Amino acid sequence: MDIGIGLPTTIPGATGRDVVDWARRADDAGFSTLGTIDRIVYPNYEPLVAYGAAAAVTERIRLTTAIAILPVRVNAALAAKQAATIQVLSEGRFVFGVAVGGRADDYGASDVPMEGRGRRFAEMLDTVRRVWAGEMVGSAGVVGPDVSDDPPPLILGGQVDATFRRAATYGDGWMMGGGPAEAFRGAVEKLESAWREAGRDGQPRKLALGYFSLDDDPEEQSRQTIGHYYRFLGEYADQVVAGVAKGADEVSQRVREFAEAGCDELILFPASSNPEQVDRLAAAVL
Repeated sequence: MDIGIGLPTTIPGATGRDVVDWARRADDAGFSTLGTIDRIVYPNYEPLVAYGAAAAVTERIRLTTAIAILPVRVNAALAAKQAATIQVLSEGRFVFGVAVGGRADDYGASDVPMEGRGRRFAEMLDTVRRVWAGEMVGSAGVVGPDVSDDPPPLILGGQVDATFRRAATYGDGWMMGGGPAEAFRGAVEKLESAWREAGRDGQPRKLALGYFSLDDDPEEQSRQTIGHYYRFLGEYADQVVAGVAKGADEVSQRVREFAEAGCDELILFPASSNPEQVDRLAAAVL
């Protein structure tokens, strides 16, 4: 199983220097990918823009949105162009993970209705695929840069049944956005069933994300940052914090559990922006 690490782009107070140093260290350490998560109404860095900086200071590591909320970006051709740009600038290292998202404030800030977002999401996925294939978009023409020979993998996030059908129709795989390995096993069964029903060859990529803290006080650090990020969930935010892998032993155990569950890549997101967390995680799991 590949092990990736999240960029600290959602950690309050993380500086541009932190993000760039983090990316360099992760590339040098041997992690498989740099992940980002996505919000509109939050003081995080925008994922696709952040990858412009990360691509410039790395050479090997993949760049995976885990995930980007596609419907709030409204313009599918523009989103496809941005993704293609990162793919070219990174020399083929971008992975476009996308999902519908479920936060009303993100949709409100984007002036996009939540109603019908699943249908619009499917339409946007189709447009993204056509742009990357070099096809005409309506009567407007071809949208570049040209990635038709090497388009980014398209990974879908979500847990509802429609997610697995869309992954089988448009995607190259699926990602679980948090939760235990036991839940991952059950979701993979749905994914593989949808894959077969769609007549797809080969196997879908199966990814998951989780959270870790190797800070000096992992409980408090997780509460301050990850708990803050998920506070919109009310009391459930406490469960998210409780599920953070804290300390080297818990982190190693979490990695083993997902490897045994058949995960192809686990991306672990940090509770702090201290770049030393990259080195500590590498020592624990690589």
